[in-house]
Amino acid sequence: MHQIDPTTGWTTPVLQSTTMPGDGPSAAARGGARPHAERHTFAMRFTSSPRGSRLARRLAVQRLDEWGHSPDSETSCTAASIVGELTANAVHHGRVPGREFALHLACTPGGVLRIEVADANPTRPPAHPAPAGLEDECGRGLLLVDRLADRWGSAPRDPIGKTVWAELETASSSRHDATETSQPGPECAD
Repeated sequence: MHQIDPTTGWTTPVLQSTTMPGDGPSAAARGGARPHAERHTFAMRFTSSPRGSRLARRLAVQRLDEWGHSPDSETSCTAASIVGELTANAVHHGRVPGREFALHLACTPGGVLRIEVADANPTRPPAHPAPAGLEDECGRGLLLVDRLADRWGSAPRDPIGKTVWAELETASSSRHDATETSQPGPECAD
């Protein structure tokens, strides 16, 4: 069963459980990863600015920690990079004066993390981003998303704009490396 969120225009499955910041102890306080027995979601709007993009990335890492993916885990670092790129694109390419961008995270019981960034600009990114030139100062963000995400794409957003999404197989999925929660991963601080 699906529903349409009137504030974001996203079609999402009806939630079994929703958690918000501060709903419970962090993964470190719980002593490890939390099993994905329920669906977790997070949605928030941000000002369309570099500061909004940084805040979205930090809150995504915080939320993943609360869902059992420590900030230095592969899942959290990869998601932080993807959120950073998609929100930077929303600010740089999707900005419409007076409009915000939205971040939506959903982690399914099967271990798939879906990241969605919606903005008010209807111009969708290319399905297959071209490599940037050696001297280009930008143009590599979607190439990174393409390499880091298991799947990604974009869709029109009703009534205006677009949503760019990416999906990751997380620790509880078939791609899970058993060391993700038992050994520190690469540093990925802001």
